[in-house]
Amino acid sequence: MDHPDMVVPFAEFAARHGAARLWLGQSLSVDTHLVAAYLAGRGLRVPLGTGVTLLPLRHPYQAAVEARSLAVLTRQPYVAGFGAGDPEFVENLVGRPYRSARGAVGEYLSAVRDLLDGRPVRRRGAEFSVTGMLPPMAAHPPVEVGAGVLRPRMARTAGEVCDVAITWLAPAAYLGEVLTPALLAGAAGRARPPRVASIVHVALDRPGRDIARLVRLSTAGHLDSPHYRDMFRLAGVRIDGAAPERELVASGAFLTGKAEEIAAGLRRFHEAGAGEVVLNACGVLASEGAPAALADLSEIMSALSD
Repeated sequence: MDHPDMVVPFAEFAARHGAARLWLGQSLSVDTHLVAAYLAGRGLRVPLGTGVTLLPLRHPYQAAVEARSLAVLTRQPYVAGFGAGDPEFVENLVGRPYRSARGAVGEYLSAVRDLLDGRPVRRRGAEFSVTGMLPPMAAHPPVEVGAGVLRPRMARTAGEVCDVAITWLAPAAYLGEVLTPALLAGAAGRARPPRVASIVHVALDRPGRDIARLVRLSTAGHLDSPHYRDMFRLAGVRIDGAAPERELVASGAFLTGKAEEIAAGLRRFHEAGAGEVVLNACGVLASEGAPAALADLSEIMSALSD
């Protein structure tokens, strides 16, 4: 993203179609939170979520300040989603990888949640230390705290500390059979378990489109990451063969076909436990630009409403 204006058509689309939320990923070009503030300044006050921003980029206290600030600026509920990031990325920023990604996420999100709830925090963890509390403010829209979840152990941690578990490239069957039970196990004893927001890659199968290329553009960098590879192993998706793109489509990790077929695939995520399904057309966006991505999203939304 070279300028926040690139996001404006998608915010306008979300507002026009009554989407539950506009989700933003981590941007290291123009910071995600500043993009969200820019949209609010433009008058585009749609509910927002981040899926996900990376822990080593900001202290938990600053993360809580930013999350609350966006709820105030947008005047809408906000989902502050966080992820640990690749070990190499963590080491480059903090000097070493986290001893445990699960432990780091648990410490971080627990502190952010307590700060947002107005509680004084006094924590000295293995990765993060926080002492203090946020200054009291007048009532504002709620902020949910979420964690990126790929595997059952992180799902269990999310169940313990989160409001939202955010999946990415996880097939619906894997969500229902593996992640949801682990999430519920982690949430045992809580008043209610976290809800699930599944980010699902989509592209209509239009004449002349190279779907395999769109899959590659959507998953660039992820298929080489050890934790994604392990998730696909657990899900029974063979990505080590000659055609990993075909496997991702066959598993439902990437949905393609006619709009009605994609809508049916999205409903399977709801059946598997997702309370919110996020349409990600980044492959089409990267290949054909924003108008083509928005055209796909419009047809899929229409099919869903039908």
